[in-house]
Amino acid sequence: MKYPIYLSLLSMSLLLFTACGGSDDDDNGGGSSNANANTNRNISVTQPEISRLEFPKVKGDNNSFVVIHKVNNSPDPDGVNYSIEWDKSLKAQRWTCYQMINKKWGGNAGRYPEFIEDPDIPSAYRLDIEDRYSYYYSGSGFQRGHIIPSADRQYSVSANKQTFYYSNIHPQYGAFNSRLNNNSEYSPWFRLEGKVREWADLRSTDTLYVCKGGTIDSEENILMRIKNQLIVPKYFFVACLAKNKTGYAAIGFYIKHDNNDHGSDPLSDYAMSIDQLEQKTGIDFFCNLPDNEEKKVESSYSLNVWGIQ
Repeated sequence: MKYPIYLSLLSMSLLLFTACGGSDDDDNGGGSSNANANTNRNISVTQPEISRLEFPKVKGDNNSFVVIHKVNNSPDPDGVNYSIEWDKSLKAQRWTCYQMINKKWGGNAGRYPEFIEDPDIPSAYRLDIEDRYSYYYSGSGFQRGHIIPSADRQYSVSANKQTFYYSNIHPQYGAFNSRLNNNSEYSPWFRLEGKVREWADLRSTDTLYVCKGGTIDSEENILMRIKNQLIVPKYFFVACLAKNKTGYAAIGFYIKHDNNDHGSDPLSDYAMSIDQLEQKTGIDFFCNLPDNEEKKVESSYSLNVWGIQ
């Protein structure tokens, strides 16, 4: 697949991180000194990984829990492949978050499209039909839409297979999830997936931190329930934080989920600041950044910086 690049790599490297300062030693936490005060960071003794920069603020209540998927051959020093927050009563994920380490996420592992139940989600918190999720998708008119795409985890077979867990899937219309017009055009969601991979491997990027999902937390943001149970989100969102040795840049996207042809829509129609995305989703993204950094990178965004028209 080819996606247009509207900004040269050289220009990107000059522009991307000039607005915000940062350090090169805080990939997995926000710091603890007064200069790096972080009042809203995640803290957990049992799951220290939730202090990593890709994580939003976890709910931390009795109705949700975080699942951290790991693989032995991950390029990540902690072995993390990706993580999700699961809602016990809604029996759906709130988000998937992960890192895209420059030039290390890719490979030729291939695609292993066997959708299976997540072994780390207890059966009591899944839907209650045998072969649960395959039953709900069958004949529904919806595709099984990845949140972390299979193409984002090509460094190993085991990492790719984990992307096919139903906990990483939301129902999506075909026109939202796929190519359009006899494969000559691409939906905004499909194009945005490609952009994430493009941004991850720019020379100006050290690591790209990504949090994605569909809206499930309020009835007004739920499109419907398949067979009165499986939630279909009304909107899907993406939050990206790019980092290198000189600092950070962030951008958010919020896309209405429908079955119409939006192949000609520019991605700029869906772009916004992280602050704006937080207002729409109720999720506190990149909470593990020090407060001063978080405030700077989340309050604004630049389409030119991200090469978007």
